[in-house]
Amino acid sequence: MSASKSVSTSKESDELRRLALSVLQPGFVGTEAPDWVLRAIADGLSSVVLFSRNISSPQQVARLTRQLRAENPSLIIAIDEEAGDVTRIESSTGSTRPGSFALGAVDDVALTESVSRDLARELHAAGVTLDYAPSADVNSNPDNPIIGVRSFGVEPDRVARHAAAWIRGLQSGGVAACAKHFPGHGDVAVDSHHGLPRYDADLDTIAAQALPPFRAALEAGVRAVMSAHLLVPAYDEHVPATLSSRILGGLLRKELGFDGLIVTDAIEMGAVTGRYGIEGATVRAVVAGADAVCVGGENAEEATVGLLAGALAGAVRSGELAEARLAEASRRVREFADWSTGLAGSVPVDPVHGDIGFAAARRAVRVSGETDGVLPLAAAPHVVELVPTTNLAIGKETPWGVAVPLRERLPGTTFVRVDQQQLSDRPEAVDEHALAPATGRPLVVVVRDAARNKWMGRALADLAAARPDAVVVEMGLPDDSGAGAVRIFTHGATAASGVAAAEVLIGGHAR
Repeated sequence: MSASKSVSTSKESDELRRLALSVLQPGFVGTEAPDWVLRAIADGLSSVVLFSRNISSPQQVARLTRQLRAENPSLIIAIDEEAGDVTRIESSTGSTRPGSFALGAVDDVALTESVSRDLARELHAAGVTLDYAPSADVNSNPDNPIIGVRSFGVEPDRVARHAAAWIRGLQSGGVAACAKHFPGHGDVAVDSHHGLPRYDADLDTIAAQALPPFRAALEAGVRAVMSAHLLVPAYDEHVPATLSSRILGGLLRKELGFDGLIVTDAIEMGAVTGRYGIEGATVRAVVAGADAVCVGGENAEEATVGLLAGALAGAVRSGELAEARLAEASRRVREFADWSTGLAGSVPVDPVHGDIGFAAARRAVRVSGETDGVLPLAAAPHVVELVPTTNLAIGKETPWGVAVPLRERLPGTTFVRVDQQQLSDRPEAVDEHALAPATGRPLVVVVRDAARNKWMGRALADLAAARPDAVVVEMGLPDDSGAGAVRIFTHGATAASGVAAAEVLIGGHAR
């Protein structure tokens, strides 16, 4: 091989690697940018994603984003922040804003827009330019293990108007929104982190049930859409939406007319890697029409990014992935980066923290049952919090509940947390830790999706039977079991929602 041909081949290889790197959106470990991330940005990486492991304080995040952007002023810095149960920016404390289901329960689009604008203010000050929110999923299946209160509701029109309001608020605050999980993750019963969900509706049902919020999101000006890792046989019976050209290219691009950035849900999730592996899923996603591949979770390391960039470049060389398709994806990433950078630059940075989140959480609380003689609590209660296993989208470190904010407001409050394993190992734990300490005192039972977590529903029924005067606080999807003398529904388990419930218990007002 001649020297000139060798140099030419080397340049082509370098350019192919830059194209491959440009379509990846990886996370990383640490509160400072690792050297490998900085090198990758210099080599063509156009995006990174922040998770709770990257966040210790607002000032630290701002330093981190400045460090990253020093390598590329147009770098897309994304975060998976829903301002509800799924929070990264407030993962150590719990969100000071209610989540989507609570906002949908209030059903005031101006309030939703104000809350998302307040979130944008915080993210913008931290240097974030893309938020993987809102969830535009309609939670039509009450047994859905992955969406639930992350949705604005169970009716397509309610979700549509609040998804649009959220997008308007976020983008007016200088941060790009991302509607997810296309074409709709609400009517499934499998968690896509672990397996492949199916959405078995026909075309007409999908059009009426799942697509209206995405149409509304496009009309509201969203420039990024995240694909779902689920099988939708009405469109493609063979591969999940993230890997389906019929869904990404046919439905989203052609039928809905979307011309912005298509980003995948985390590509390491079991729904797509279980069959294709992380390299195969990455290549297939880009072939199908995805422009950016999110690589978060536990795969945030240099070797994985190198592996995926190599897989994309190798797929071009083998003919599996057309170079023109990779170049098109890279172009869309670059256009989105330029647009989102301009959006951020058009809004002044405002680090002042407001209390709109707590006000919104208070408005979302609902109370049922006869409160006379029950509320406000006549004495410091014993609080029993039944703790579910949450899905991987919710940080294990994120606190939730009512007992802590209640104890701060009502000294003498005691509490215990009980999970399914504890009850399985020692059924008598209910008597020992829940009922006995509540003798002669008010009993408050806090649950989270008791209707979906059958063990929790049974434990709640037992507690309510032993103490019919108990007050029940449901922090997940509301149900009509009727357990307890009074039931308080917060429509989410954020820190703000816990405070709002505690205020009702000591004499605050709720609808």
